Amino acid sequence: MERSLVPVGRARRAVLAACEPLVPVGTPLADVCGRVLAEEVVAPADIPPFPNSSMDGYAVRAADVAAAPVRLEVVGELMAGDDPAGVVVGPGQAVRIMTGAVMPAGADSVCMVEQTSPDGEGSVVVEHALEAGTNVRLPGDDISAGSVVFGPGTVLRPAHVGVLASVGALTVRAYPVPRVGVLSTGDELVQGAGALPPGKIRDSNRPALLAQLRSDGFSAVDLGWVGDDPGAVAALLASAAGRCDAVVTSGGVSVGDRDVVKAVISSMEGARSQWMQVAVKPAKPFGFCLLPPGGTPLFGLPGNPVSALVSYELFARPALRRMAGRSDLLRPVVRARATADLPRRPDGKLHLVRAVLAVGAQGALEVSPLTGQGSHQLRSLALSNSLVALPDGLGARAGDPVEVWVLGEPSGAAPPG
Repeated sequence: MERSLVPVGRARRAVLAACEPLVPVGTPLADVCGRVLAEEVVAPADIPPFPNSSMDGYAVRAADVAAAPVRLEVVGELMAGDDPAGVVVGPGQAVRIMTGAVMPAGADSVCMVEQTSPDGEGSVVVEHALEAGTNVRLPGDDISAGSVVFGPGTVLRPAHVGVLASVGALTVRAYPVPRVGVLSTGDELVQGAGALPPGKIRDSNRPALLAQLRSDGFSAVDLGWVGDDPGAVAALLASAAGRCDAVVTSGGVSVGDRDVVKAVISSMEGARSQWMQVAVKPAKPFGFCLLPPGGTPLFGLPGNPVSALVSYELFARPALRRMAGRSDLLRPVVRARATADLPRRPDGKLHLVRAVLAVGAQGALEVSPLTGQGSHQLRSLALSNSLVALPDGLGARAGDPVEVWVLGEPSGAAPPG
């Protein structure tokens, strides 16, 4: 069992403590979807602002239709958007009205058109009795003037945007979307297609991390690839610190002789760095620092493809969500029945097993491990929608309930064994 391993929770807390939310800014309504509100929004007026019809039909007086069916004189028509001035419903009268139109003076209810029948020119028969207020939307029925529409910390979705537009809040203070630079390092990497030179591999980490950042709603900046050149790495990090809110690197953070990212950062004056061997498999090596001069967070992820993405999930994603003003930092966690054995050996680490979470035939959640659990086997992560979290010990048996971290939507049925 390895010594000096840092538990996942402790490592994450250290990172989160150093990553403060970004300063909120005034944000146009067109750009707020997905952002977190940083202020209280108060309604300046009632929504809806006036009594209006919720149906196409006839505006009437409930007292006139108490003994329905009754014949009423039609004295006018109101469409949505019409000015109702001068339109009055008196005893024995009705006004043709459309959904959303202002209720005319004198009327207190609306009979839907399906419950009426025409009765010659200028009159209508109302076939059912109504109570006052039937099919009438009152002012403030949705939002009352002076009430808090949304409070700080609200994650703004499309319906929120519609509500903000309805109360005239065309600009609100919201937390910015973090702008995150992604850098791959390593002499072994090549870009693009074509035959691979001896000893080389294609860079999959940077494209995957850029895609993951965009999928998570962050602004991703491609910083490119650099070999194991300390000067080039230092220059790229200095440039990134000046134009990004955070930086994600992959490779060069372990204990090897040519872990250049670790070496460069350790030599930076003013860089506050932490280098950890985390008690987790995969994604054990991890580095974190605040780049000078402004303290830009840097997440140093391991170079193996699966380790890089899992380390991102463990540390970078929660911290970036905190920077974006979010309070829900971690993925959802559920309990599911294991469909197969999940063996492991005690080693002091949390094991994260790539798996498929599904809704079984009886409606209960089931989770099935995938083959190919090596830290270099990226395809199995692509096929998974969850990670089974196995604490230190001997694992789990088929049928046992296990803890599952949800990365995507559960499938409709369990995959074949």
